[in-house]
Amino acid sequence: MIETWSVNDPEHTMSDELLAPLRDRVRGHFWWRARSETVRRILELRQVPRDAAILDVGCGWGTTLEALERDGRRVVGMDVSRKSLEALELENPQRRLIEADLTQPWPKHHERFQVLLCLDVIEHLDDDRAAVSRLAELVEPGGLVVVSVPALPELFSEYDEIQGHRRRYRPESLTAAFEGSGLILERVAWWGEAIHALVKLQRAGKPHARTDGLPFHERYARYLKQPPWPIPPMLGVLLRREIPRVLAGRTRIGTSLFALARKP
Repeated sequence: MIETWSVNDPEHTMSDELLAPLRDRVRGHFWWRARSETVRRILELRQVPRDAAILDVGCGWGTTLEALERDGRRVVGMDVSRKSLEALELENPQRRLIEADLTQPWPKHHERFQVLLCLDVIEHLDDDRAAVSRLAELVEPGGLVVVSVPALPELFSEYDEIQGHRRRYRPESLTAAFEGSGLILERVAWWGEAIHALVKLQRAGKPHARTDGLPFHERYARYLKQPPWPIPPMLGVLLRREIPRVLAGRTRIGTSLFALARKP
């Protein structure tokens, strides 16, 4: 079932041309699988009850949504892309899904959730502080908010441009996005330490040929191409092995940042 809270053109955040055709490729990618596992472990560490109401804001391809459903969690998916939500509904008509735009006010009598996930979303928006403040309105007092973003401005490339990223973050800029939001920021941690050197080397080496003129999904697909087997599963193992260090705040660099906050 898809509810509509607000409607907007997804082109201002991430094109439907990226979301629809690349669904299966993204879901099988080691990076998205490892990110979903990180979120699952965060919920375990915080001892979030199995029946807690979780909202996945910007659920997109549904990678995290699906992983948490398999884990027995109650998850509601929210996205600005109607096409993405319709694909998720087609997979499982029992899912509860919400069409809504994070840049617009919520309905007057909206509900609140015990856990809110916002994974790789706010970097698509011009005003990330306003977005985090709107997220805070969706969380119950005492609730947990998990936000992830791409890290290190020096890694910004055509890959970010294609996805509609406005920026990549450092810990201090992600911290600044929470200022005045009504959320208490508890931790900002690096994620992706295991692949940082590889990504940095890729950016510093021979640049990718520009893909201007190709359809968006073909341009993005070139960047999603994984190295030959068994490298992808090995990278996935390395990312999963660093999760305890991420959650303890012991990672020192990475390609992403995770922020954990709570509503007082």
